[in-house]
Amino acid sequence: MPLLDVQDLRAYYRTEMYGISRTVRAVDDVSFQLQSNEIYGVAGESSCGKTTLIKVISGTIKPPLKVEAGHVRYHFKSGEVDMATASPADMRTNVRWKEISYIMQGSMSVLNPVRRIIRTFEDIVGTHQGIPNRRAFLEQTRAHVKVLGLPPDVLDLYPHQLSGGMRQRVAIALATVFHPSLIIADEPTTALDVVVQRGVLQMIKDIQAESANTVLLVTHDLAVHANVADRVAIMYAGRIVEEAPTETIFNAPRHPYTQHLIHSLPMIGDRSSKASLGGAPPNLANPPTGCRFHPRCPHAMNRCQTEVPEMLTLGDRHRVACHLVEEAVV
Repeated sequence: MPLLDVQDLRAYYRTEMYGISRTVRAVDDVSFQLQSNEIYGVAGESSCGKTTLIKVISGTIKPPLKVEAGHVRYHFKSGEVDMATASPADMRTNVRWKEISYIMQGSMSVLNPVRRIIRTFEDIVGTHQGIPNRRAFLEQTRAHVKVLGLPPDVLDLYPHQLSGGMRQRVAIALATVFHPSLIIADEPTTALDVVVQRGVLQMIKDIQAESANTVLLVTHDLAVHANVADRVAIMYAGRIVEEAPTETIFNAPRHPYTQHLIHSLPMIGDRSSKASLGGAPPNLANPPTGCRFHPRCPHAMNRCQTEVPEMLTLGDRHRVACHLVEEAVV
């Protein structure tokens, strides 16, 4: 049984101002599963729906975002959680941080600039578990950050006294303090130099290997997925267009959009020019009919303009939604 089962998910932003209604189809008919003990990557360019997907599966839905259809179900060891029916009290007490944690984009979004780091740990642990013994809490917290490669005295500092890499490691320490079943990492290496990025990614891999939990890694940086993820899903205009093991995505991509992303990556020793993809991502308030990639696809056919491609299973955990691939298979 998968840890997370997402089926036919539709999540739209609906607004109405001055008598004008507007609907943005940010996540439109998305289905995928997360297995226990894996790192699952979600890639795609900006405004493809990655952040909205995170909001839905983490249960942080606020107007104007609304789930229109589909379901999001977790199968934790403690029991099943349906995000459509889970109460806010249950989410706060039993799910958030204990079963699902979140490494946000930008560590300064997590840390209070006028409070010492230890106070943030106190807020999280106190809210979700309570602190009956402060001495034991301090010992456990110092041991936790030490295991993650942080000096224990970092807890006594303010965020501005830490480097960007140190702040990001603290954010990861906060997200793993309860050893959750699922860690959602949203662009965890943004604004970090490549050396610090490597350290942060290695930290995430070590935590996942030690705790055997699941990591949902969301980033547009394909190099990060190549080094960390076990499987990768490629999103375009609110839909998953291809999903496969990382090696398959990089060595044998089938969807034209995935092929373009992979071929655009710089390679050592390759001095050839890279062809850019024409056009721009569609406006999700008025997306194209049929395949949403067809206005930019060099292989688009007539049916691509009117028919939404079905998700085909090509092999071991390899799925793709493309009429061109479908005709080749048939």
